[in-house]
Amino acid sequence: MNIKPLFDKVVVEALTVEEKTKSGFYLPSSAQEKPQTCVVVAVGPGGVVDGKDVVMQVKVGDKVLCSKYAGTDFKVDGKEFTIIKQSDILAIVE
Repeated sequence: MNIKPLFDKVVVEALTVEEKTKSGFYLPSSAQEKPQTCVVVAVGPGGVVDGKDVVMQVKVGDKVLCSKYAGTDFKVDGKEFTIIKQSDILAIVE
């Protein structure tokens, strides 16, 4: 994959987690909510965005917690990714 996000954009890949109900049934991915925990795949350079200087706080490989409905989903080589603004990242998970 060769995606270079611009400005304050970050490309993330959702971490897949098998959802299991209390009774032991596994839910198909179509019945699950959109994951909020993701891995950073690519980071834009930052710079001046809307008249404000933006310094990128995340780096490739960071595990992050994202806003639930943020960003735009897309596929590359059969893998699903989301591109979001850095401000849609809520926290870095350590």
